[in-house]
Amino acid sequence: MLSYTLRRLAIAVPTLFIIVTAAFFLMRAAPGGPFDAEADLEPEVLANIRAAYELDLPPVEQYRNFLGRAFRGDFGPSLVYKDFSVTELIAIGLPVSITLGLAAKLLALLLGGLAGIVAALRQNTLVDHTVMAVAMTGIALPAFVTAPVLALIFGLWLQWLPVAGWNDGALANLVLPVVALALPQVAVIARLMRGGMLEVLRSNFVRTARSRGLRERTIVWRHVLPSAVVPLVGYLGPALAAVMTGSLVVEVIFNLPGVGRYFVQGALNRDYPLVMGIVIIYASFILLFNLLADLVYALLDPRVRKGLES
Repeated sequence: MLSYTLRRLAIAVPTLFIIVTAAFFLMRAAPGGPFDAEADLEPEVLANIRAAYELDLPPVEQYRNFLGRAFRGDFGPSLVYKDFSVTELIAIGLPVSITLGLAAKLLALLLGGLAGIVAALRQNTLVDHTVMAVAMTGIALPAFVTAPVLALIFGLWLQWLPVAGWNDGALANLVLPVVALALPQVAVIARLMRGGMLEVLRSNFVRTARSRGLRERTIVWRHVLPSAVVPLVGYLGPALAAVMTGSLVVEVIFNLPGVGRYFVQGALNRDYPLVMGIVIIYASFILLFNLLADLVYALLDPRVRKGLES
């Protein structure tokens, strides 16, 4: 297991390097710049500002300097938020994004897991068809569609919940963004859980357990569920990263002070250091969650663990 972890880390490091390199040069290849709106500035003043942020240097030299600072955890000053460094902005917004992502994933696991179990135990009935129809609808509707609809219905029409703002993480302000993030994941988890349950329910050891007279509830909770969740584990790592990165649009819609909103505003205003800092954070999360999912998958499935150890 240790050798497998080290091999994955050896792959993750160059992968992160490639992502950072591509993002750095693509940002600078895009039309426009961070100070294009400052049209009323004298050319000498604008040249001094560009020199202060090293934007007058060749791109390769800018890249080399950025890597040297980023390796020390210094992403430089923000070009838009004048009084903040990128590290400070990430420290402010990351707890908000993590709170949204974890809450949405827990809600998705609870609702999607229960829906998948019920659908599998009631296979080919009206309940099963209804759950799967709702799941397909949830998959087809992304968060940037459901979020405005939820805000319109529960915030403006019914006036049950606030449609914007963080309010120090108050429960009322969390409900709509968390639900908007969780709904697509609920649908996917329900389908995965249903498929895993049906596969295990048809296995030989379940038929043996029934022939011995074990209660159906005991068979499901003690024998079926532990095996049925194994395929779901492989999905959870990338899904958790997807929920966090998917919060970009949701944070903008609900005006939440998360990293996602800073990322969108930084991209629109060509705030190169801010965008690059958030790219590094998100890419690191994705690689880390994928590694953790693989390790947990190996721990739950002896066949996978044996293959890794051989």
